This record gives sequence, structure tokens and C-alpha cells, in this order.
Amino acid sequence: MGVQVEESKIGAMIEKAKFYTSLCLGTTAILAVFGFLFLIPFVVEPAISTILADFSPHAVACVTTDHVYAEGLKNCSWASCREGCTSAALRCHQIRVNYTKLPFEEAKSLGSVPWDVTDTKFFVNTEGCGYPPTVNCSAFAKQYKNTGNIFPCYYSRTYPETVVARYSWDQNLRHLVLALIVPIVLFAVTVGVLCYWYCPPIGKTCGGPGRNLIDKYARKEETLCCQSNSSVHHATSASLSLSVIPWLSVLAASWQRTSSRRTKRNTDCYRGHTPLRGSDAREKISEWLQRALPYKFNKRSSISAKGNPPRAE
Repeated sequence: MGVQVEESKIGAMIEKAKFYTSLCLGTTAILAVFGFLFLIPFVVEPAISTILADFSPHAVACVTTDHVYAEGLKNCSWASCREGCTSAALRCHQIRVNYTKLPFEEAKSLGSVPWDVTDTKFFVNTEGCGYPPTVNCSAFAKQYKNTGNIFPCYYSRTYPETVVARYSWDQNLRHLVLALIVPIVLFAVTVGVLCYWYCPPIGKTCGGPGRNLIDKYARKEETLCCQSNSSVHHATSASLSLSVIPWLSVLAASWQRTSSRRTKRNTDCYRGHTPLRGSDAREKISEWLQRALPYKFNKRSSISAKGNPPRAE
């Protein structure tokens, strides 16, 4: 008796732990989905755009040619740096630069640098925006706003007019891989564990030990639905039979009469007889009926004789 009590307690504790573990796993799966949806516009899409832009792997030399500080939406049509990637900039720094495709160390040692692209837009990173403390637009403008200052930068080989101050292929690839793998792995693992616990295996029979008690029996709604469907089917078939059978009988009788008439007419014409018309036909039919049904006709004639006695002349 005591062993059974202990086993029941252990089973209850296991079921309780399984319930709370399932709750945590379901919450993790939901958070993984929402996290993935959140990372798409902020990490995945910028990383893919950076890969497609194909920035130079080594830093080149840039020099500032112009710096404008503007305020208002009308004046801030573009910005070299924005703190926040989802809102429009009301205050912006617009910096333009010249750059050469020579490496920065080699161009810095030259006295006169041949600039390959002039007066192009300069951005803080590949997105042109960011969030503190990673991106600080005031510090960025203070560092690059001085005209004639030569500094390292990275240009896009796909869009040569795009130049950025910060770029790292390894960091961009790492962010992309983490943003894709972590939510997907979490979702797959949690859903797989939940399916292993609660979904019945395919190989087990109906009502076996692997199925839940709810799945063994039909639900009330399903039973009522099946009953209503069967009653509707029987009522429909009965109504169809009641409506179709009389019409079929009428059609069969009319077809039989028509075919008998055609057969009689064809037989008479073949034997050279002229089909009877009018009173002759009625007399022949009455004679045939008297021979075929003598009892009914004799009874009818007797009744008519009782009901209508002959008149005295």
C-alpha cells in the first residue's frame, strides 16, 4: 500500500514538472517567433543589404569636402548619421567626402592624392543609422566634420557613391548567422519536444496507450455534426425518392401505353386490318373487358339494374 502511494506521488510530481516544462517550452517557442520577426528589419535585412553592396575589404583614404548641419524635415532629406532607424531625423549632419581606391596607408604617404570619386555622401555605417551607445551622431560629426581631414573609409563596389566610416565583414556575417540560427533552433527544439510528448506516434493504433483520453472518443460537437449530417442525408434522399418515384411511375405508364398503341397499330397494319375508330373501338374495348373481367361487369350490371328499374311502356 505504501509503495503504491509513493509511486502515485512520484507520478503526480512528474506530471506537474512536465506541465510547467511544457509551459516554458511553449513560451520559448512563441518568443522565438516574435524575436525572429523583430530581427528581420533590424539585423537580417541590413546584413543582407551590406553583403549585396559588396564593400571593399580594406580601408581606403577619404577627405572631408563639406559639412552641413540642418534642422527640420524639409532640410534633412538625407543624413550622414541618425540615432534611430525607424524615425525621421529632425536634426541632421550632412557630410560629403572625396575618396580614392588606394589603400589608406599608401594614400596617406603620398603628398598629392588622386581622388577617384568626389563630393559623394558619407555615412556612419552601412545603414546610415544606429542606436546609442554604438552610434553617437554628435561624436561622429565632431570627428569627421573638419574639412581637409584625411581618414580611413570603405566604399561600395556595387554602389560607388556610397561611402561608410565603419565596416566589418566578419561582424556583419556573425550578426546575420546569429539572427537566423538562434530563433530557428529554439523554435525547432521546443516544438519538437512538445510534439514528442503530446502528439501520438503514427505507428500506434487508435485508442492505444500513446493517445490521449480526449483523442480516444469522439467529441460531442463531432457526434452532433455527424448525426445532423446523416439525418439531413436521409431526409434529402427520402424527399427525393418521394418526389421522383411518382414521376417515374407516370412516365413508365405513359411510355407503356404509347408502346402498346404503337405495337397494336403496327400489328393491325401488318395484317391488313383497319384500326378501329370512335364507337367501334369503344364497343370492342367493352367486349374485351367483359370477357376479361366478367365478375365485375356482372356485379355492376346487377347494381345498375337494382338502382334503375325498367320503366313501364
